[in-house]
Amino acid sequence: MTRILLGALIILSASAHAATTEKASCQEFDKAVSGSVSGAQKLKRFLDAQWAYNLREYPEMGTFVGKKDLDDQFTDVSFEAVERRKKVTVCQLKSAEKISAKGLNEVDKISRDLLVRNLRERVEWQKFDDDYLILNHLGGIHMDLPDLFQAMPATSVKDYENIAARLEKIPQLVRQHEAWLRKGLEKKVTPVKMFLKKVPEQFDGVLTKKVEDSPLYAPFTRMPSSIPEADRVRLQNRAKAALTEKALPALGLLKEYVVREYIPGARESISWSEMPNGVEWYNFLVRQQTTTTLTADQLHTLGLQEVERITGDMKKVMETLKFKGSVRDFNQMLLKDSKFYFEDPQMLLMAYRDLAKRIDAELPKLFGRLPRLPYGVRAIPEYKAKASPTAYYMPGSPEGGRAGFFEANTYDLKARPKWGMEALTMHEAVPGHHLQIAIGQEIEGLPEFRKHGGFTAFVEGWALYAEGLGEEMGFYQDPYSKYGALSYELWRAVRLVVDTGMHSKGWSRDKALDYFLELMPKSKLEAEVEIDRYITWPGQALAYKVGQLKFRQLRDEAQSALGEKFDVRMFHDEVLRHGALPLDTLETLTRSWIQKQKTAKK
Repeated sequence: MTRILLGALIILSASAHAATTEKASCQEFDKAVSGSVSGAQKLKRFLDAQWAYNLREYPEMGTFVGKKDLDDQFTDVSFEAVERRKKVTVCQLKSAEKISAKGLNEVDKISRDLLVRNLRERVEWQKFDDDYLILNHLGGIHMDLPDLFQAMPATSVKDYENIAARLEKIPQLVRQHEAWLRKGLEKKVTPVKMFLKKVPEQFDGVLTKKVEDSPLYAPFTRMPSSIPEADRVRLQNRAKAALTEKALPALGLLKEYVVREYIPGARESISWSEMPNGVEWYNFLVRQQTTTTLTADQLHTLGLQEVERITGDMKKVMETLKFKGSVRDFNQMLLKDSKFYFEDPQMLLMAYRDLAKRIDAELPKLFGRLPRLPYGVRAIPEYKAKASPTAYYMPGSPEGGRAGFFEANTYDLKARPKWGMEALTMHEAVPGHHLQIAIGQEIEGLPEFRKHGGFTAFVEGWALYAEGLGEEMGFYQDPYSKYGALSYELWRAVRLVVDTGMHSKGWSRDKALDYFLELMPKSKLEAEVEIDRYITWPGQALAYKVGQLKFRQLRDEAQSALGEKFDVRMFHDEVLRHGALPLDTLETLTRSWIQKQKTAKK
């Protein structure tokens, strides 16, 4: 999974920076599509205005994509500002719909279609109460702030002035967060109580006894030698004062509110269908996350079919190992045998780095285009490791001079099996998230919103498809590693069943847990973490398998139609050359490419 999806990232926080008024913004977009200029010129003017608007309204997004102009600010999420932006979105849609697709080239036509699609979806989303769900055990201010400060540029005096200025603005950020939480509690729109109980301990990872140990102070512990000593001392003292007198006390008060009022008043029900307007809301999330018209019932059935197919393949691997027993018996053996685990966190990281370099060497066999942006492998920071998954990808920024990172969890090594490492590295690093996201950032001629945006079904579907390329690159030779790869694919099929089961079919948490544990080589604790993720983040887990199957289907279609003319490197370059897309758009473009290849001369 990706820890941050650029373009979709809006950290709920506060700001002192001036925002344009609703009327001025609406006039700006209407002006962009007015006049007698061509449709292509109108589209460019609109997209330029929208990108500037987004950078102005969401300074954190600018930080992550390498734009430093407002690195000392936070997004204004007062009730008034959020309402204003919603109205501007409606204006944007009206203006965007005036741009005719007639006469546009391929890139512009796709951009226009995606623009209108995204805006229509955002307008539809306004009918749901998503604004109140700004904090849970998977994310929120207590996790987002350390990630933001880690990503901020930190090479000059000005950079550190920006970091210190943001630290000083955290109290206002906290007040706005608390206002949304209070309103959500009134409307009974909250995360599930039992999972919120994990949040106070997560706050403690930021609220350290010594200010120097807080991850919010971390940039000031690695100041470059190029910064003069006097400035270094001054900036460090400013940061300590900001944290000691403002930021940490404010976060401490927010934690107290969460413990004292928010958790006791939070909802008990796990099903999204029991939220206000919950059935329609969940169906919207299903459609949004999968970018298809598949219903919850259809996805549930698809999941059951995929579970049956993949477990059949897993049993074949068990037969090669001459194992006598059920899949669950084999899974228990994998969980308990110490030979499948490292005892030293550094050995785990070294093994991941070795794997990553070996995979790198095989990529030219399957890809004609590779990203210029490098990536690294590092441990998930200690303050958030306990609540984090086995690994995730943190996108880099070519413009911001920041590499991508595959972050591996070194907490509780008995939950980090060796037999899953090959598949996990291919998913999070290459040829999965890093390769796809970095290539998307580097495509020339694409508007910025397509370089930094994303569709979960494409991004996660590609990463799961990428896991399946392992054998073609010479991996999964060890039967345990092959079984591990199959178990990872099974995991995504199981998600289809339990996500729809709990949110659409009345499944209890216990029923979902029992189903998960019957099939997966996971401990009960790991299974609970997964099930609780699907409860808290409904619909997102559906995207992986749906996306993977679409990539696989399109590759099979291309191979069947082109025969000897099929080139897997050209296929992969084609499906990645547009950036992340909705699956229906990907299908249309790929089938058009197949037809062109059929008629092209050798």
